Amino acid sequence: EQLVESGGGLVQAGGSLTLSCAASGFAFEDHAIGWFRQAPGKEREVVACISTKTYFGDSVKGRFSISRDNAKSSAYLQMNNLKPEDTGVYYCAAASACGSADYLYDYWGQGTQVTVSS
Repeated sequence: EQLVESGGGLVQAGGSLTLSCAASGFAFEDHAIGWFRQAPGKEREVVACISTKTYFGDSVKGRFSISRDNAKSSAYLQMNNLKPEDTGVYYCAAASACGSADYLYDYWGQGTQVTVSS
């Protein structure tokens, strides 16, 4: 079972990035996919999740969107109007259902760095 994130990088405040999460080795279509982030010195937090519905953390509502393509076993996080506080390592993870707790997720990617400069 494997999840691989890509698409991170350095962007100026107000800019956009799209993160991708490619899955293999498990039934992608049967899993919810969550995107988490961890800023330096802070706990990892969920920013978005997609199953049959979508869920967003309060800090990203209206700026981020999440989608998935089951045919490609991939999920995406579109991030618009980025702020310096969005900086962190972003992880995708798979679970049986969306939730905010780390322990709900069975598979994790290695993370991709997003840095937003002011």
